[in-house]
Amino acid sequence: MWEIIYYEKEKGNCPVYEFINNLPVEMRAKAFKELELLESLGIQIKMPYSRPMRDGLHELRIQAGSYISRIFYFFYIGRRIILTNGFIKKSQTTLQREIDKALKYKADYERRFTDET
Repeated sequence: MWEIIYYEKEKGNCPVYEFINNLPVEMRAKAFKELELLESLGIQIKMPYSRPMRDGLHELRIQAGSYISRIFYFFYIGRRIILTNGFIKKSQTTLQREIDKALKYKADYERRFTDET
């Protein structure tokens, strides 16, 4: 089993928690179901549930009805999965600014927690 960790900025706010909490009820339920799958499968999770992006970043692919959303995450030392941020998908491509934000959060997490492992 893997451990899911919600990334928190240094000031304590949690972008991915805020994103999930603001999803419509049906989409939120689907997101938690997919997160449970991620937690149990870890690095074994594949399409259509997850897809690698770049630089160790992955996206959890969530669809409920006509709603499509993505949650970014990365694997970390000690069987940990760090969730960074999410967004509602409105086009065929993943927005570069959302990927850049996730990579920024990943770098921040690694900078702050590398010595704790």
